[in-house]
Amino acid sequence: MMPGSYTQIDSQNVSGSVPAASDPPSHVTVKFAESNLQTFPPSGAQGKISGGSKPPRDADDTFSKPASGSDEPQQGGWLRSFTIAAYRPYFDVDTSDVIERVKDSLFPFKGTFYEKTSNNPDLYGPFWICTTLIFVAASLGTFVTYMSHKLQKKEWNYDINMLTWSTALFYGYVAIVPLVLYVVLKYFSAPSSFVQLLCLYGYSLFIFIPAMCLSVIPQEIFRWVLAGVAGFMSATFVGLNLRTHIKSAGEHWFLIVAAIFLLQLSLSFVLKIYLFTVTL
Repeated sequence: MMPGSYTQIDSQNVSGSVPAASDPPSHVTVKFAESNLQTFPPSGAQGKISGGSKPPRDADDTFSKPASGSDEPQQGGWLRSFTIAAYRPYFDVDTSDVIERVKDSLFPFKGTFYEKTSNNPDLYGPFWICTTLIFVAASLGTFVTYMSHKLQKKEWNYDINMLTWSTALFYGYVAIVPLVLYVVLKYFSAPSSFVQLLCLYGYSLFIFIPAMCLSVIPQEIFRWVLAGVAGFMSATFVGLNLRTHIKSAGEHWFLIVAAIFLLQLSLSFVLKIYLFTVTL
């Protein structure tokens, strides 16, 4: 048999033969079913963690103000005054700003502090000034009484009354006096921001920190002069800064400024009696 005879076999006459394959198509169309893999993250939440498409929240996000358009409920009105987020802007202040305001309190005759802080009053400085005064009063009083008992060879017991009395005095004065002044100014149609008044009175107490440290010097006349100078500078700082604003209250403005000045002087007198009298 000739080798070329295989190509002449008729495929239709041979039983059991495999049909000839047809020519393949010019192109093949492949269709895929729609899947959510094209969109990440998937729109639907599955599994145990709901809302898996949202990013993780910060640790302190509980106290932040909800962004506009968010699903979180926003508290409004007077209820927001009881949230930490309402007071966060008043503690967002730079160290340079606090130092600059402390310097202004040491030069009371400028009278520009109230105007400078009209747009951005802070409570950070007043809080730490009051806290420092409490610490200085309690620590110096405790140290002086301790040394006095040791020199006299007497038994010494820690007196916590100095700490509690100082806390009530400084925190109470900075909170109550601005609140009363806020009501008075509003009554005389010269309203002022309550936070700005807190800021002003808080920084006005800074002068008493060095004065209290110098009161350790055992000279009674020197202590009276020290308390008088500190009280005069503090009262002048508050009075001059509020004078321009209170003038809009009409003919009563002088009486209000005089009352503010005398009240600040009375604070220095109280501090002299109770805090500037410890001796060795």
